[in-house]
Amino acid sequence: MPFQKVTPEKLSTSVVRQIEQLILRGVLSPGDRLPAERDLAERLGVSRPSLRDAIAELQARGLLSAKPGSGVYVADALGSAFSPALVDLFANHDEAVFDYLTFRREIEGLAAERAARLGSEDDLKVIQAIFDKMVAAGGPAHSDEAARLDAQFHAAIMDASHNVVMLHVMRSMLELLREGVFYNRRIMFQRHTSRDALIAQHRDINMAIQARDAVKARAAVEHHLDYVKQALADHQRSERNAHVARQRLEQEDARN
Repeated sequence: MPFQKVTPEKLSTSVVRQIEQLILRGVLSPGDRLPAERDLAERLGVSRPSLRDAIAELQARGLLSAKPGSGVYVADALGSAFSPALVDLFANHDEAVFDYLTFRREIEGLAAERAARLGSEDDLKVIQAIFDKMVAAGGPAHSDEAARLDAQFHAAIMDASHNVVMLHVMRSMLELLREGVFYNRRIMFQRHTSRDALIAQHRDINMAIQARDAVKARAAVEHHLDYVKQALADHQRSERNAHVARQRLEQEDARN
């Protein structure tokens, strides 16, 4: 018979499992610092030696990292699903930029649909709170803080979709955007979009999710990312035109 004796689980194993779940579900994010050892042991109800064993196992597996004199953190390596070589390849080819936006349109549309249907009341409160901060901060062209909140708003929708694979893939995609791998948000939005248009688009997304209207939520995300894609195309066209104009001016100066 395929039965085995049930054995009590080690406390350190229970701690490992709990921290794994917090990372998997996006509650703990790359760069988050864990509480001090004494405090964390008390919260978990385990001894400090059991906690140390759990932390050591998670460090060995690359999920946590220790910084001498600072503490234990969720490993930064978890923040990207892409190798440095692939990131460089993305950055050097326009094709990747537009494919990136197409991918986001499909995945974030699905995430918004799921958030409207499956998000908890607390999930929706987080999305609302970030949107309110966005309105106060202005458009992504106005400040780094506004651009950060824009990305945070989209990340909160991913969190509310409650699909852990989708969550981690899209967090990686948004991290590349924050690092300017695909395009400079402030420069692009400053030239070709208005703050009012972007805020209105995010308001439509938020309202649909808060109303739990999955169809409208998906459509609002798709409309927003179509707008961003067109703004990027306009920006690149403007850059090319400016380059040609500079060449003409240089040639005209050379004739004189």
